Amino acid sequence: MAKLEYKDLLDAGVHFGHLTRKWDPRMSPYIFMERNGIHIIDLNKTLVCLDEASNAIKQIVRSGKKVMFVATKKQAKDLVAAEAKRLNMPFVTERWLGGMMTNFATIRKSLKKMSGLDKLMKEEAYKNLAKKERLMVSRQKDKMEDVLGGIADLSRLPAALFIVDIKREHIAIAEAKKLGIPVFALVDTNSNPNEVDFPIPANDDAFKSVSLLVKAFGAAIEEGLSERKKDKEEAKLSEEEEAKKAVDAETKE
Repeated sequence: MAKLEYKDLLDAGVHFGHLTRKWDPRMSPYIFMERNGIHIIDLNKTLVCLDEASNAIKQIVRSGKKVMFVATKKQAKDLVAAEAKRLNMPFVTERWLGGMMTNFATIRKSLKKMSGLDKLMKEEAYKNLAKKERLMVSRQKDKMEDVLGGIADLSRLPAALFIVDIKREHIAIAEAKKLGIPVFALVDTNSNPNEVDFPIPANDDAFKSVSLLVKAFGAAIEEGLSERKKDKEEAKLSEEEEAKKAVDAETKE
């Protein structure tokens, strides 16, 4: 994806904030003006913040670590889930379970249980169960899948969180703070940008705005993944060259 420009943000309505009476004064550095009782976000600041966030997330991903996407609001959840799946990153779009990160050991037990139910449903023994029992197992699996499906492959804590709407996802942010996990987030005019490490001032309600910025953030992750792949290939070539030199040296002797 090409680098975003001012016009792209403008066309997607990224600049529309909340009503002035709903604002958080700590957002004032990112507000350009007030129009018809609505705060207008300074899109130049959005571009700068997006650039900083993109560079930082690239380095995290390049080192082989995972980024967890979090968005449980209706207009963001499907596109966030799709982008996270595309990048093979964990995501939470249904409900943030309290302790999802601070009590990760318990969550891992639940993931193990979900995996066990999945395994059971593929076995012959499941087919031999009574219809009522099969239904109970199936419902339990679906219920767990709804909440934990996006983190099914997560074996350790993520290295960063990417959040849409920090007011809504305040529990996730509190847990990340406790564990020293950096948070990247879209922050609207009714929120406190100091709550996160990399705030991206933007309209976090309109579908077009969220879609544009989620995809831009995803593109930065994709670049990081691509650089990691390149690093691995270069390291492998270097190892092969060293091995060849060692063989050549032995042959000469």
